[in-house]
Amino acid sequence: MDENIRIDGSAIKLVVLSSNCVEVCFDRLGEPMNKLDAETLEQLEAVVAYLEQLTELDGVMITSAKDTFIVGADIKSFGAVFTQPAEDVLAMLHQINGLFSRIEDLPCPTVAAINGLALGGGFELCLSTDLRVMADDAKVGLPEVKLGIFPGWGGTVRLPRMIGADNAIEWICSGNEKRSADALRDGAVDAVVSGERLRDAALDLLAQAHAGKVDYKNRREEKQQPLKLGQLDCMMAFETAKGFIAGKAGPHYPAPVAVVMTMQKHAGLGRDAALVIEANNFVKVAQTPVCRNLVGLFLNDQLIKKIAGGYRTQAVPVKQAAVLGAGIMGGGIAYQSASKGTPILMKDINEPALQAGLGEAAGLLNKQIERKRMTPLKMAQVLGAIRPTLSYDAFKSVDLVVEAVVENPKVKQAVLMDVEDQVSPETILTSNTSTIAITHLASALKRPENFCGMHFFNPVHRMPLVEVIRGAQSSERAVATAVAYALSMGKTPIVVNDCPGFLVNRVLFPYFAGFNSLLESGVDFARIDRVMEGFGWPMGPAYLSDVVGLDTAVHAQKVMAQGFPDRMGYARRSVIEILVDNKRLGQKNTVGFYRYEKDRRGKLQKKPDASVTALIAGQIVQTETVSDEQIVQRMMTPLCIELVRCLEDSVVASPAEADMGLVYGIGFPPFRGGALRYIDDMGMDAFCQQADHWSALGALYHPTADMRKRAVNNQSYHV
Repeated sequence: MDENIRIDGSAIKLVVLSSNCVEVCFDRLGEPMNKLDAETLEQLEAVVAYLEQLTELDGVMITSAKDTFIVGADIKSFGAVFTQPAEDVLAMLHQINGLFSRIEDLPCPTVAAINGLALGGGFELCLSTDLRVMADDAKVGLPEVKLGIFPGWGGTVRLPRMIGADNAIEWICSGNEKRSADALRDGAVDAVVSGERLRDAALDLLAQAHAGKVDYKNRREEKQQPLKLGQLDCMMAFETAKGFIAGKAGPHYPAPVAVVMTMQKHAGLGRDAALVIEANNFVKVAQTPVCRNLVGLFLNDQLIKKIAGGYRTQAVPVKQAAVLGAGIMGGGIAYQSASKGTPILMKDINEPALQAGLGEAAGLLNKQIERKRMTPLKMAQVLGAIRPTLSYDAFKSVDLVVEAVVENPKVKQAVLMDVEDQVSPETILTSNTSTIAITHLASALKRPENFCGMHFFNPVHRMPLVEVIRGAQSSERAVATAVAYALSMGKTPIVVNDCPGFLVNRVLFPYFAGFNSLLESGVDFARIDRVMEGFGWPMGPAYLSDVVGLDTAVHAQKVMAQGFPDRMGYARRSVIEILVDNKRLGQKNTVGFYRYEKDRRGKLQKKPDASVTALIAGQIVQTETVSDEQIVQRMMTPLCIELVRCLEDSVVASPAEADMGLVYGIGFPPFRGGALRYIDDMGMDAFCQQADHWSALGALYHPTADMRKRAVNNQSYHV
């Protein structure tokens, strides 16, 4: 073989190595990562056709010149394919499956050298090779269920035949990325080495296979034959898995159960017949509204990350942060900052508060150790990066401060004024407020241009969203630095403009107004919770109120009523206020709409409390017969309209950011794609008609003029 032969494409390079071996190297020009887009797949087909023509070929090694292997398919282009007729989607699947099978059928051993990430279609390509070597810091996985689909390029066929049905079901139905040690243990890869040894190890394994020391043909045959399970064992494995997966996935996400059914159906078939079953079932889930909405959220997330990344050029590097207030929020912020590599000062006014803040961080770190996601040494390093203090002595070196004291404008202003005098003139100040106007807080500062909002959601370590609030005088430098710091903490920041409640809480309180209206109509709060959880919310409004804190909800309710009196003002006391009057604050004092008891693990469990019914009875205006569908309409209509108002008022810049704010901030059901997508799916005309049906409930139920215009013109918010 001529050692000078090579193919040099925009996505793939083929280099002829010594000993009649070739390297197929993925290196997409102009892109930070390799994806299997149409152009890359077209070049891969040309490379495979070239390899098939060679008469002397001893081995093929597939590599990546990027920091990652291949992160998967190009979701944007393939997501568009899913909307085409089923026969067109099937044709696409058969073409790619045929290509991967041709790689698997090459007349020589093949090996994938996996660095960084090999996900989705990128990992399915690896499964089509005979052997796989993985860098010790790499990860592999099949995350397709998170997009409402499942692996459609041979993943459901090859993986169970390699690692067993039980392991494959867990891999595919969880959608989780797998570390190298887990992949090696389960048999998904053949060797794990350090990154610098990856290439040499792959070539060595290839040489062993060619010399007959590694039986690659037997491994290939195992992937192409029926699953090695007896009929009874096969039935037991899949039937048991279906029940478990269905319970875990819930009724709104069909893909995980479809995976198990697909694997069961093709378990007794050879590769080619099994791939046909996989493709046919893939089309069924790919053309569901759930898939369309989850793909839409994925693309929205990519857009938001791109927008946030654009702020980095104007940001000040945050090498040292500080948080004021060592409560649950302060401790959570300190933990998140330190665990992601930014040291942080944690200041409070007394030692017990500091110890409580450190205890919050330590508790979160201990859970990481219990789950074997962190070593004790790493825990010590993270705790060492949190420096508790009662003074401002070290604040001159702080680049950014997060104020996280009590939600009281006077207290916050006083604390912000104090810290402003102690930090450098270049330091960025932020407030972790959920409702108080940033422009108002800034009025007490000497350098308001260095100040913006940074609203974290509780619990900080779990909730992905951070609202970065631009006040009237906030500079781009301040906003950009807050965005960059949020990104460094592993959060998803969305920049919003200042108004009462900002984006998430402004939209949430019309939802609670709908809840209060239903309670006043005599509808049982536990029933409302069941209906809204059935709609897809992680918790119903009563349970959510208890978790947030009823006193906190009352405070925010008053702020919103003052800010938007025309539609959020109220004449009589709300049900939540009545409960607070009776010292029922929710989980924080174990009694709210429900009462709470700790289980054996110390986790609070909600229990019914009959005494609440008597407290609420006086608030019932009239008893109405309300259907489950009407409960959903009365809850969702004001939320959706208020989100539209935020978009029209330029509080949020785009429909994508608006929808993602609710998904990431309050758990809007992801399978519905966001509140604006929910309107789009219903149709604006139908939505306005529904709102008009409830118009007597008040201004929160009145669509805007632009919404009515869109209804006439049949316009949607998302393309």
